[in-house]
Amino acid sequence: MQAFTVHKGLVAPMDRENVDTDAIIPKQFLKSIQRSGFGPNLFDAWRYLDPGEPGQDPASRKPNPDFILNQPRYAGASVLLARRNFGCGSSREHAPWALQQYGFRVLIAPSYADIFFNNCFKNGILPIILGEAQVGKLFDEVKAFAGFELTVDLPRQMVLRADGSELPFEVEPFRKYCLVNGFDDIGLTLRHADKIRVFEAGRLARQPWLSHRNIA
Repeated sequence: MQAFTVHKGLVAPMDRENVDTDAIIPKQFLKSIQRSGFGPNLFDAWRYLDPGEPGQDPASRKPNPDFILNQPRYAGASVLLARRNFGCGSSREHAPWALQQYGFRVLIAPSYADIFFNNCFKNGILPIILGEAQVGKLFDEVKAFAGFELTVDLPRQMVLRADGSELPFEVEPFRKYCLVNGFDDIGLTLRHADKIRVFEAGRLARQPWLSHRNIA
């Protein structure tokens, strides 16, 4: 997983409450057993005017010109500003996969659905919680100024505006540790690879029959 320390990025505003995971990545795209290729179908039903199916070439689709991510001023955005209860609905992990593969590294909202919130940390996305008044002011600023960017300093737990003002945010220490070091669940386990090898060697020495396999 890519480590997260300080990130500066263009902000895109998703001005809707209760955005659920089926809107983030519709159900027909969950057929894939791979953990890649979901970015082109992020917010698919909102981004395109025609119905989408797995395997379609995005270049052949009809983009919705009114959808926020299709507007040129938000091209390349890596910070998504959202309203309350973002990521509600089903617990599909494909939702943060799609957001991350599209290019988002930071989410800012007043609240998130719990499972989605946890899945973001496991996939290298930092979901920041700010007060509704703070989020509302950021929405006003994003819409008023083209090219509006924010810098997120995870070690200091600060969101920095271009004018130098700072917005502090909270993050659980263990989640912060994992993001700063780029550790997903597998990475956390592999920190103990030497101990695991020693344990396995000792186990096989005591129970050598475990090394034999029956091949049909």
